[in-house]
Amino acid sequence: MSGVDIITFGCRLNTYESQVMRGEAEKAGLNNAIVVNTCAVTGEAVRQAKQAIRRARRDNPHARIIVTGCAAQTEAAAFAEMDEVDAVLGNEEKLKSSSYRKLPDFGVSAQEKIRVNDIMSVKATAPQMVDAIEGRARAFVQVQNGCDHRCTFCIIPYGRGNSRSVPMGAVVEQVRRLVGNGYLEVVITGVDATSYGADLPGTPSLGLLARTILEQVPDLARLRLSSIDSIEADDHLMDLIANEPRFMPYLHLSLQHGDDMILKRMKRRHLRDQSIAFCNEVKSLRPGMALGADLIAGFPTETETMFENALSLVDECGLSFLHVFPFSPREGTPAARMPQLDRGLIKTRAARLREKGEEAHRRHLESMVGSAQNVLIEREGLGRSENFTLVETSGGQPGTIVPLQITGHDGQRLCGHDARAAA
Repeated sequence: MSGVDIITFGCRLNTYESQVMRGEAEKAGLNNAIVVNTCAVTGEAVRQAKQAIRRARRDNPHARIIVTGCAAQTEAAAFAEMDEVDAVLGNEEKLKSSSYRKLPDFGVSAQEKIRVNDIMSVKATAPQMVDAIEGRARAFVQVQNGCDHRCTFCIIPYGRGNSRSVPMGAVVEQVRRLVGNGYLEVVITGVDATSYGADLPGTPSLGLLARTILEQVPDLARLRLSSIDSIEADDHLMDLIANEPRFMPYLHLSLQHGDDMILKRMKRRHLRDQSIAFCNEVKSLRPGMALGADLIAGFPTETETMFENALSLVDECGLSFLHVFPFSPREGTPAARMPQLDRGLIKTRAARLREKGEEAHRRHLESMVGSAQNVLIEREGLGRSENFTLVETSGGQPGTIVPLQITGHDGQRLCGHDARAAA
């Protein structure tokens, strides 16, 4: 092989950062290298990363393999001890071209492979400018990194550090640059995006940032948020939901559970009734709003009654998209020291929760049949509506927005035809 190949796991922020990494590595003159950008959110994510590293070495015996990302930050020694790995970079180091110029020599000890600093010492997030996101019809813009909260199940703050925000002017400039390069939709992303601005002068909020982007980049057709914490939604954000058609009617919520005792043991900052009230409010403000959520099945001490509260939350919040996590203990977190459930029971409950999510998604699809939707084409024959629903179509170039008449669904996605042709 030649050049730099990047294998990305995990969240949209990692996808964005992989594009930054590619530019920095190429600027440094790195060649014949594979960079694995890992995720640490579950033990399974770490296992998959290690599997990918071994496969990459088998397929590319002479390439240099560099491991970075959240799992590399939190488990640097474990990756450095892999014979297949030549270097381990931390989450801060991976975004600097100098890191790719100062790689260790081949054949050094595990300790010498590691280039990982104390992520908690990082106090600022520099704006990272990219011109495009390879293979993507929509662009991601990082506005925030790290997290100040300490949910008992989560290892991510130890991989990302404390919360820090990109100044508004730099964010606006990045969005303007991407729109100038032809992107019609931009997704604001961060580790804990709704904490945006708390560390900046004047403490601007995420909602104010979104409003400012839409006001100062009038050619941006669609602005979308990645995952948010509903308890931190501000008045500017609620006003955009109600009154701004360019702000997309889809929110993915970090709910995690539907039982108050489990939420307290998770050290979440909301209760069940607050989640339901928020979902009802945004749906009343914006008819057609779709909601997704992260939910964990099998958290320590979860009884059947508690799990039933998680199941019923899907209907009471009107969720249409679920991201279900079977609980996976992460070493170093308080939840790993709590009384654990049987793994088989956790898998069964996760399957039941996914089944509930599939039923809710089918109802959502059915409700959209017969409607007219503006669909951003992601690749030939497939796009997403404004409320983030997958739509199968026969026309449209990737990166363009096409008006479609929705004619049916197959249980997983909508199907439609070009409304202009029908007219």
